[in-house]
Amino acid sequence: MLLKPFFFLLLLCGLGVSSLAQTTPPIYNKALADSLGADAYGMKSYVLVLLKTGTATISDQAIVSQLFRGHLDNIGRLAREGKLVVAGPLGKNEKTYRGIFILNVPTLEEAARLLETDPAVKEKLLEAELYSWYGSAALPAYLPTHEKIQKQKP
Repeated sequence: MLLKPFFFLLLLCGLGVSSLAQTTPPIYNKALADSLGADAYGMKSYVLVLLKTGTATISDQAIVSQLFRGHLDNIGRLAREGKLVVAGPLGKNEKTYRGIFILNVPTLEEAARLLETDPAVKEKLLEAELYSWYGSAALPAYLPTHEKIQKQKP
């Protein structure tokens, strides 16, 4: 007889968990979600770019420095325009991957057009592999915080 109340309690707990899983969280901010382009899961599509060593061999270090300065300036411009939400170098590795971008654009074609504006990519010092990526729509929201903790610009 003790089993009937136990199963009844178990059934009630299961119904409670089921109903919780189907409700909107109390902290949900529709205006913020809409402004960031979030879907119902708080996610959206981006393009992940893996930058690797390119095929160009330029021996003049002044030209190489100028191209990489342009690369960094382009990163800053794309970030200000809201097109780039993550960028950074990778440590040395056997695959010659040099860094990553996460571009805030919906298609690989649009990402490829943006990469044409990068001098280091354009001159083949870096080559790019592009992938569709699904991640948190909140990624762009960290950039204003980063500006507050960045003591020096590259």
